[in-house]
Amino acid sequence: MTADRTKRTCLAVILAAGESTRMKSSKSKVLHPVANRPMIAHVVDALARAGIADIALVLGRDAEKVEAAAKNAAVKSTVHIQTERLGTAHAVLAAREAIARGYDDLLVVFGDTPLITEAPLIAAREGLADGADVVVIGFETADPTGYGRLIVENGELLAIREHKDATETERAITYCNGGLMAIDGRKALDLIGRIGNENAKGEYYLTDIVEVARASGGRAIAVAAPEEELTGCNTRAELAVIERLWQQRRRHAMMIEGVSMIAPETVFLSYDTEIGRDATIEPNVVFGPGVTVESGAVIHSFSHLEGAHVGADAEIGPYARLRPGAKLGDGSKVGNFTEIKKAEVGAGAKVNHLSYIGDAFIGAHTNVGAGTITCNYDGINKHITRIGSDAFIGSNTSLVAPVTVGNGAYIASGSVITADVPDDAVAFGRARQENKEGRAVLIRERNQAIKDAKKKDAR
Repeated sequence: MTADRTKRTCLAVILAAGESTRMKSSKSKVLHPVANRPMIAHVVDALARAGIADIALVLGRDAEKVEAAAKNAAVKSTVHIQTERLGTAHAVLAAREAIARGYDDLLVVFGDTPLITEAPLIAAREGLADGADVVVIGFETADPTGYGRLIVENGELLAIREHKDATETERAITYCNGGLMAIDGRKALDLIGRIGNENAKGEYYLTDIVEVARASGGRAIAVAAPEEELTGCNTRAELAVIERLWQQRRRHAMMIEGVSMIAPETVFLSYDTEIGRDATIEPNVVFGPGVTVESGAVIHSFSHLEGAHVGADAEIGPYARLRPGAKLGDGSKVGNFTEIKKAEVGAGAKVNHLSYIGDAFIGAHTNVGAGTITCNYDGINKHITRIGSDAFIGSNTSLVAPVTVGNGAYIASGSVITADVPDDAVAFGRARQENKEGRAVLIRERNQAIKDAKKKDAR
């Protein structure tokens, strides 16, 4: 019977002090984003979901930025700087002070494995609760070349054998080391302290803890995780693979929950994207951070959303852009080549074509014609445009903020509106039309003469 894991204390040590040289980047690799979020933040989130409240961050490069990226309201973290790089066991001991506080369980994870979920972390802790001293998280793979093999016999993990040191029989093993492990917190410092560096690089490898524990009469086991979850990142190419895998996982989860995606492989989500049931996402849609789409909404192709809230049964695009602060009411519509920024569009209102609406409030059931813009910026400050309910804004209208258009008002097409318009009024903000009979002939003759003169000069 499994002991009660929830009554055991746990410290997670996140190793994130690498120089990230293979990323060829000006910043630490764990700061590179997956789904618009630093990869280390994904790791911390998985730890929090596993019920782990204390984290020790072992950092080096960009320590302050990494610490900020790892902040999570559900956990308390401490920072420990690794000044030398002498192997993974040496890296863990950089957090000696935190480990020495005394925890039942110690988890060792990496800051560059953003696909990890809480399930294998919980399974590893349950192994400790059942009496193991060391629990290694492994994975099955079709091609184990290059990975350390988990040598398991009768449920016991005997050793982790590196590929170069493995026999032909051992190389046939497809159960491989994922790098993450759990250690009995009461024995961790003693076990890690016994790891030697008698190897070609003179480094202290955490994988040696399995044989150290067994030599001390302890017990080591392995628990399996999906190979995908243990995918690490060292290069930009590997970062792109992780992004693809994350997107596939999240799209699948959303579709299982009732979201329709016509071509899911062309839809890109952020870590916090929320989409309600019966919403439809057409091909080639990109969600930046901070987007919520309510039930029944349709996001048409080639739209880009960020920091926006889309109400139930609303319709967006195609080729629409919702910028931060866009808030669309139920049943509203934002159409082709329309941009909404920091603006509320009321229930049932329509902004269908070729318009820019920024710093504005549009009432329910108002129609905004093609080519309408809110002139919200005077070169220094932003100003608000307010449009009431059931209003009609004619095509090619410029609304010069600050300005208010009342409920039920009409704005004539082609107007430049610089003053408030009362409820139910009709506003004309354009010059009176004049027709000059025959003038077009004279203009054409003049223009042709200019063109002919240019051709003559060119000879």
